[in-house]
Amino acid sequence: MLDKRRYQKFLKSELESAATYKALADSEQDADRAEAFRTLMEGELRHAARWAEKLGLDSDVVKPSSSGLRIWAYGAAARLFGTGRVIPWLLKSEARELRMYADEPEAKDLEPEEREHARVLRTLGTNGDSTPRAGGNPITGFVGGGNLRAAILGVNDGLVSNFSLVMGVAGGTDNADFILLAGVAGLLAGAFSMSAGEYVSVRSQRDIYEHQIRIEAAKLQEWPEEEMAEIARNYEVKGLTPHEARIVAERIMAQPEVALDAKVRDELGLDPNDLGSPWGAATSSFMAFILGAVLPILPYIFGETATVALVVSAALSASALLLVGGVVAANSGRSVAWGGIRMFIAGGLAAAVTYAVGSAIGVAVTG
Repeated sequence: MLDKRRYQKFLKSELESAATYKALADSEQDADRAEAFRTLMEGELRHAARWAEKLGLDSDVVKPSSSGLRIWAYGAAARLFGTGRVIPWLLKSEARELRMYADEPEAKDLEPEEREHARVLRTLGTNGDSTPRAGGNPITGFVGGGNLRAAILGVNDGLVSNFSLVMGVAGGTDNADFILLAGVAGLLAGAFSMSAGEYVSVRSQRDIYEHQIRIEAAKLQEWPEEEMAEIARNYEVKGLTPHEARIVAERIMAQPEVALDAKVRDELGLDPNDLGSPWGAATSSFMAFILGAVLPILPYIFGETATVALVVSAALSASALLLVGGVVAANSGRSVAWGGIRMFIAGGLAAAVTYAVGSAIGVAVTG
């Protein structure tokens, strides 16, 4: 009976993970990223098949289900904000499965693949190539450059959201003071919201990383021979002979801190000294959002008339949209010109729609 409950628990966890990856694959616009999520789904289904077989269940039960509030929420969030925003929460699920299998003898062979899933997810978190790089550190959205990422997102969100807000209010009223008040309120609300979101996101992912490092440290203490053999295999993959790899592994294991560092870098793809700073990301996001959000309200701050302020605000914001779009494109290796134009079109359309809505509401109210 105890084994049956364990197997049912494992089966449920794997099927939920598979359903989540299916939802993300269906929501993802990029074909390569969608395929990566489908590959992760297939891996979870293989694991689920193991537990279904032990329970004596038909293979029909081993399929991802779209039912369930959590699966629906993941899919909705991915469609609204992009799959990258959901990944920190998926990493929590992978960490939970690793903990679940850590002391399970029948799941020892599944643990390496679960680690690989976490590695692929961390790479997908940057909208980058999902293929893990042997012996290297996958790029992550929160480690090594997380503050820069938060700053770029903050400027972009602050500019677009407050530009749209200012245009919407300006469409409904020609009272410059009222427009300024709405813009300042939008600036402060957005900056604090963005900052809090970044802190929670980076803090959550750092907690996951630290937990994974603690697991590796415990394994080094409890199973030193097995861990030394794994280190040796890693160096064989890098080109050393079995004898040379064994010598290197023995020297590494003689120094616990070095052994932990090697395991964390090679198996988790993490730099233990650079796990990301929650406060750094929050501060960068806060300041960057203000920098972007202040541009649309600058003319109103300097006391321009409503008409002049509206024109200058639109010109400043449009120029900033082109600049920010170009910078984002340059950092992603894409066309700077197209990146700027794309951001200009997106931000301009948002502002135009809110201006039209504001005008319609203003006419209805005054009429």
